[in-house]
Amino acid sequence: MSQLKFAYWVPNVSGGLVVSKIPQQTGWDYEANKRYALIAEEVGFEYALLQTRFFASYGAEYQLEAFTLASALAAVTKKLKLISAVHPGLWHPGVYAKMIATLDQISQGRAALNVVSGWFKQEFIGYGEHWLDHDERYRRSEEFIQVLRAMWTEEETTFKGDFYRINGAPLKPKPIQNTPPIFQGGNSKAARQMAARVSDYYFMNGNTLEGFRTQIEEVRALAEKEGRTVKFAVNGFAIVRETEEEAVQVLRDIVSQADVEAVEGFRNAVKEAGQSTKQKEGMWANSTFEDLVQYNDGFKTGLIGTPEQIAERIIELKKMGVDLVLTGHLHYEEDLRIFGERVIPLVREKEQALLESGVLA
Repeated sequence: MSQLKFAYWVPNVSGGLVVSKIPQQTGWDYEANKRYALIAEEVGFEYALLQTRFFASYGAEYQLEAFTLASALAAVTKKLKLISAVHPGLWHPGVYAKMIATLDQISQGRAALNVVSGWFKQEFIGYGEHWLDHDERYRRSEEFIQVLRAMWTEEETTFKGDFYRINGAPLKPKPIQNTPPIFQGGNSKAARQMAARVSDYYFMNGNTLEGFRTQIEEVRALAEKEGRTVKFAVNGFAIVRETEEEAVQVLRDIVSQADVEAVEGFRNAVKEAGQSTKQKEGMWANSTFEDLVQYNDGFKTGLIGTPEQIAERIIELKKMGVDLVLTGHLHYEEDLRIFGERVIPLVREKEQALLESGVLA
């Protein structure tokens, strides 16, 4: 039985991880993120996910570019694996393959990426890029990943697709990892099919246990048909307090002070995501106002309560096949440390107990 992995959202955009006017002790600048990375590494987080944003949305007026910040954090950390989010359409896959290979060399094998097909139309048209329909964006992302893998593993790459052309292109040096881990999100049918075919990890927005179970079963079955296996990662917003009542009150305070204009603007923007699909089942298709206050539905996952309650919830996720838990926090300096020191050790104890009892092999 492999241990569950823990990742945290890097707050590299202003406004923190909730669309709320509640005071947050969370900075978006480099110095703040350097402190958070060192804390996370110290207390047991293994991955950090850097979000990609170029235009303001959900109150994120200021943004640090994901890959650039990952490179800087690689220089001050020793163990943390850095997942840079990337938008196909705004990057060329051959160039990005070279960038990731370089970061992997610099970090001694700690580079990873999250391929984000895109929901924010204005970012694309603002930079003069053609805006594709929902499923076409996922087709482009799949080709993007195919090019990356080819560049990292072949002596010279030739690729002829609908979106990209590569003509006898070399890439040296190769990544230390051979193929750095590729993460991918999206709840739609197109996203699940793409994950089954080409991704290493399938990221899921916050959800109920039943919702996660349905997604895992479907993607796992699709991957089996492709002769592949896919790992699963879930998003959750963590509120760890001494009592459940304290944690729930923090949630109430976040929601009651929501930035209504920003949340509604985000709701309108994400109509280009899951709500635009034929099945109406993609990202944010069924999200309520409260869900969108944490812009990846993180409240739904239920990581809100005492350390024991949250650890038990995480074990339930593990039992159904989750491999990695991604957490957002309110006050990063304080809450990252609390989660690492109070929750992760409990999860490790429970994992060991399950192993000894034979529940998980």
